[in-house]
Amino acid sequence: MTDSLRDQVYLRLREEVLSTRWSVADRFTEPKLARALGVSRTPVREALTRLMADGLVRRQDYGYSIVVPDMPGIRDLYEVRIAVELRGITRSLENPTVRHDRAALEAELEHWYALRAAPPPPTPDFVLEDERYHATLLAASGNAALVEALVGVNRRIRHVRMYDFTVEGRIERSIAEHIEIMERVHAADLRKALALLHEHMGATLEVLVERASRALAARHTTT
Repeated sequence: MTDSLRDQVYLRLREEVLSTRWSVADRFTEPKLARALGVSRTPVREALTRLMADGLVRRQDYGYSIVVPDMPGIRDLYEVRIAVELRGITRSLENPTVRHDRAALEAELEHWYALRAAPPPPTPDFVLEDERYHATLLAASGNAALVEALVGVNRRIRHVRMYDFTVEGRIERSIAEHIEIMERVHAADLRKALALLHEHMGATLEVLVERASRALAARHTTT
């Protein structure tokens, strides 16, 4: 069995989950999925293990089912995420001796300029790119404990945030906003950067909750 087949089965099943074609009442077993995909049970088992690690499915005595997001809990975690990320800038505003790492910002900006020139298609995998950007921006402020907190929160909300990057045009908007925020930080225009970051994350929270709630509603009506 090749790594390509493993990845193909994983990506196919992940698409099934994120597309809301599976309802909350659906239960799936390895043999059933293997027959549907025309493959052996081994790549299906490995794909389901990866989906469990993603937080998208869970194992039960009689098979697998999708994870229903706890949206109030997700909102609470997202508010923690916002507070942690904003602190990376406010600490510099409060203490002029706290300065962002310009070299780290410049390297990250070059990466995002390249993404702007050739944006990837809508894909749940972009959530990892997004997480890396925000962790890099926060790390540039010099507080490793804040970064550790952010990484932990991101891991817990990733399975819901994946929905956000499957929408046409979302990645391009995210790239543009990321570049503008980081350029402001690099230019030491911190008050404007703080406002932009707050707006970016606040708007993302509302969009995320709306899209995830809509997906959850669809799961209850899928037959």
